[in-house]
Amino acid sequence: MAAEPIIRGVDAHKVYNSGVVKVHALRGVNLAIPRGEMVAIMGPSGCGKTTLLNCFSGLDDLTSGDVLIEGVSLASMDDNAKSRYRSRRMGFVFQTYNLLPVLTAVENVELPLLVAKAPAKEARRKALALMTAVELDGWADHKPAQLSAGQQQRVAIARALVNDPAIVWADEPTGNLDSETSAQIMDLLVQLNREQEQTLVLVTHDAVVSSRAHRILRMRNGEIVEETRGG
Repeated sequence: MAAEPIIRGVDAHKVYNSGVVKVHALRGVNLAIPRGEMVAIMGPSGCGKTTLLNCFSGLDDLTSGDVLIEGVSLASMDDNAKSRYRSRRMGFVFQTYNLLPVLTAVENVELPLLVAKAPAKEARRKALALMTAVELDGWADHKPAQLSAGQQQRVAIARALVNDPAIVWADEPTGNLDSETSAQIMDLLVQLNREQEQTLVLVTHDAVVSSRAHRILRMRNGEIVEETRGG
């Protein structure tokens, strides 16, 4: 018997109602992602990629259908339960890094653990270990403004991984980076996926980036219309 997928979407619909026009952003998406898989989601702007990421991670609610994460229905959780679940079991990497400028790199990385009430010494130890893992151990005390774009994204990846998440959601994580830095970030994500066995769901418009994933899903008009194998 096959293992239960870590992420399962069941007839997932999302409709945005602006008052004048209804936008059907997800149209009955059914999707199963096994634990440890790296999946890239591609498609033109407005096809529903980011909506899928937001709804499947519990940042936004579906209009109908359901998403099960580790066998647990998101629809069955209230907002507080979803927030707790995300903080314990999920990591997020965004195109804009979302680092706090007043904190040093290591303080940004350890912040999710401190918010989760982890002991300060343990949070700092784990944050420094991850700074080493993303090859930034000499930059721990630098503020974001003192780091290059690629270094800032490495800090953001370390922050996403610091709580040992089962799933990492990444929305255009290389979108602000040049091709060489983008390749380095993808090397890092592939390595971490292989070593840590985290499930990684990656929204991207870049075919070079998506080719590094195990599986590529292409969306159009709120539906998954094609599935291919990646690297």
